[in-house]
Amino acid sequence: MNTPLKPLNLVLIVASDREGRFAPVVADWVRARVAERTDFDLTVLDLADLTLPTSLSYDPDPAVRAALADVTPVLEAAEAFVVLTPEYNHSFPASLKNLIDRHYTEWRAKPLGFVSYGGLSGGIRAVEQLRQVYAETHTVTVRDGVAFPYVHGLFEEDGTLKDPTGPEEGAKSMLDQLAWWGHALRDAKAVRPYAA
Repeated sequence: MNTPLKPLNLVLIVASDREGRFAPVVADWVRARVAERTDFDLTVLDLADLTLPTSLSYDPDPAVRAALADVTPVLEAAEAFVVLTPEYNHSFPASLKNLIDRHYTEWRAKPLGFVSYGGLSGGIRAVEQLRQVYAETHTVTVRDGVAFPYVHGLFEEDGTLKDPTGPEEGAKSMLDQLAWWGHALRDAKAVRPYAA
C-alpha cells in the first residue's frame, strides 16, 4: 500500500508590477488549477507587493533588508515554483530579474514551470529567455507550460476562460511534471545534498 506523499510547497510568482496589469486575472486562474489538486500547498508571491530597488548592494539599506526578510524565506521553503510572466518588449519584467538576481541558493535544485501571457507570442519569448536565466541558478525548468496569446480576449468578465480546453490540459501537464520533479528532488536531497 502506497503512503500518500506530503504535498509540495509550491510558490506562484506573479512577475508583473505594471500599473493596470492583467496578471491578477491569470493568477486567479492558476490558483484555481492548483486548488483542484492535493499534491501542492500554494503560496503566492506577488512582485507588485514588494519594494526592491533595482540597484544591487552587498550592504542593502534597512528597507531592502526588510523586504528580503519577507521574501527570501518564502523562496527558501519552496519545493517547486510557477512563474507567471507577461512579455514586455520580447522579454520578461525587470521586477522578476531583480528577484532572481537577489537570490541564488533558494532556486537551486527545484523544479519550475511557466505560465505566460502577452500579444501574438503569448509570452513564449520571455519564457525562453527565462529558461536560460534559471539554468544559471541550477533550477530545473519543466517542459510543459501555458501561454495565453492576446490574453485580454481569452477571459470572460468574471475571469473564466472562454475556451479552457488547451490551457487546462497545459496546466495539468505542467503541474504533473512539477509534482514528479518536486518529489524526486525532495527525495534525492534527503539522501545527498545538492552540490552546485
